[in-house]
Formats: sequence, structure tokens, C-alpha cells
Amino acid sequence: MSSKRYTEEFKVEAVKQVTERSHPVAEVASRIGVSQHSLYAWLKQYSLPAEARQEQQSQSVEIRRLKAELKRVTEERDILKKGRSVLCQGVPVRYAFIKSEEERHSVRRLCQMVKVHPSGYYAWRAEPLSERGKADQRLSGLIKQSWLESGGVYGYRKITEDLRDLGERYGKHRVYRLMRAEGLRSQTGYRRRQSRYGKPAVVAPNRLEQQFDVQAPNQVWVTDITYIRTHEGWLYLAVVLDLFSRQVVGWSMQSRMATDLALNALLMAVWRRQPKSAVTIHSDQGRQFSSHEWLAFLKAHNLVASMSRRGNCYDNAVAESFFQLLKRERIRRKIYADREEARRDVFDYIELFYNPKRRHGYTGGLAPVEFEKQYFNRLQSVY
Repeated sequence: MSSKRYTEEFKVEAVKQVTERSHPVAEVASRIGVSQHSLYAWLKQYSLPAEARQEQQSQSVEIRRLKAELKRVTEERDILKKGRSVLCQGVPVRYAFIKSEEERHSVRRLCQMVKVHPSGYYAWRAEPLSERGKADQRLSGLIKQSWLESGGVYGYRKITEDLRDLGERYGKHRVYRLMRAEGLRSQTGYRRRQSRYGKPAVVAPNRLEQQFDVQAPNQVWVTDITYIRTHEGWLYLAVVLDLFSRQVVGWSMQSRMATDLALNALLMAVWRRQPKSAVTIHSDQGRQFSSHEWLAFLKAHNLVASMSRRGNCYDNAVAESFFQLLKRERIRRKIYADREEARRDVFDYIELFYNPKRRHGYTGGLAPVEFEKQYFNRLQSVY
């Protein structure tokens, strides 16, 4: 039987049968119809004097109060450890935090800690997002996808253009707001002071003269060499770009900065493009571009040499700009264990991202390959 059926007076008298009259516990329990376990519990509780019993009860009440207080403080501490960052966020963010924690803590305690009313939370849980909130949530998914496909380098302007290609008509300011909320931003670099003057080249004149706007493919190419640090040593990269679309039409990578490094990049460009008329190839005054082998190759393939002034990087600004993009968006974000790893990553950037996918401001937000494709489509429609 349950001890809750017996009054305190009954329990005290039952205890006296054992303590004062020395009856066995088993006999008393059997006669009054309770279990020995219950009688032993009464003995422990009522065998003390009334004053001691009252003091013990007071201590028990205080202990229970302190335990409840400790439980409350511990719970609040645990909530703050997890939810400190949401206190300065908007109400929907705090509601989402409460929903994620309501299995471990009471809703009222959570609402008290993040300073919202429980009724507001229950109303939000019934309908968590407004129509605009749902649209923002869907748009944020598209923005993240576009940002990840760019390798984490696109800003809100280029991502807005990506969304418009998908048929989404949202303004760039809304895209900017959602990117900022998600912590997404474009990859930015820094600029170095560069000289605007220099001595003219002796081998070839500066035929380009910083006229970087070209009206058709295979009229002017620019070339240059840069270096990439790896734990194995330097990897040197030579590229050839068509000024019309800013497309990389030739490239080569080697462990030494030799003449054949530049020649292999130019050979790739010739094989790929098969130019029908003379092409101006612009470079700086590096020894790779003034060697006999280089000049002989140009003459054999109907290429016309053009050279920047010495020490003036502005004369070859398009090639310098490409290298700046490559290093800012890919190379400086990684540490290469060896040249082969760097070679694979540079190939991925040029052939799988920059040429076919990366939007370029000069081409009106189109990738170089797409820009040339539209150019040839227009020619076919005319003829």
C-alpha cells in the first residue's frame, strides 16, 4: 500500500511500537498492513525528536530550494553559452534558436533568456516565415550556389547577373543584403604602386600603345610570365590572352623560366586559334621575348612583335590584370605541396572557371567563351 494513505499521527504511533515497545519491524508492519520498507522509512523520519525533525524538514526544504536554484542558474548558463550570439540578432533568429533548443530546455526559460515573449514564439512556430522571408530563403540558396561555383570570388554584382541568367529578377541591393547576412563577400586583393614610364624597347616597337579595345578575335594577343610558390619550389606560368574577349588562348607551366616556356604557351595559342591573318603579339622586354628563338617563331607563324616600355606594367595591363585575378582568387588562398598540385589548380582555374564561366566586366558580364560565341553568332546572322 502507498504511504500517502496514512496520516502523520498514524506514522508516529507505528514508529513508537518499534522504538518504545520494542516490537519487531516485521511484526508491526504485518499487523498494520504496510511494507517493511515503508516502516523503515517512517523510522528514519520520525524516530528523532520533534525539534530535530522540524529542523531536518527545514533543511530539506532549503536543500530542495537550493537545488532548484542551481538547476535554474545552470540552465541559464548553458543557454547563454549557446545563444549569446543570437541576442543581438533579429527576432526570427532568436525564434529559430528557441526551436532548436526546446527539447533540452523549457520554452519559457528560453524566451526569458533571449528576451522574447512565449506567445510571439508560438505564433512564429505556427507560421515561421512571411512570403518575403520565404523568397529570401530561396534566393539565399541560389546566391550560395552561385558563390560556391565561382570559387568564392564573386561579389553581389556578378551574382546578380548569374541570377538574371536563371530568370530571377532581383535587384543587386537585395542580393547584397542577403550576402552580407550570410557572411558572403567577393575575394579582394590589394594594389601596388607601379611606374607609368620606361625606356622604349630595342627589339620591337610598342605597337599596342595601351589600346586594349579590339573589335575582333585574333587581332591582338598579349603574353606574360608569372611565378607560383610551392613547397617544392617555384612554378612558372606563361599565358597568352586574346584582347578581344580576354580569353586565355595559350598557357604553359614549367619549373624553370626558360625561352621554351613562353614558346609553348604561344604554340598552344596558334594551334587553338589557327589565325588566318597577321596577329600582333604584345609582351614586356623580358629575355624570353627577345631571344632569337622567339623572334624566329613569330616570323614563321605570321605574328608581329610589340613590346612594352621597360618597367612600365601599364603597357601590358591586361596580362597583369589576369595574373592579379589568378593570384587573388585562387593562388593566395592555398598552399601547394608541390608543383603538380599547383599545376592542376591553375589548369582548373583557367580552363574550367575563367574561360568558360567567370564573368568579365570588359565583356559586359559575360564569360570570355560566351562572349566570343555571341560574336560569331552575330556574324552568321549578318551573312
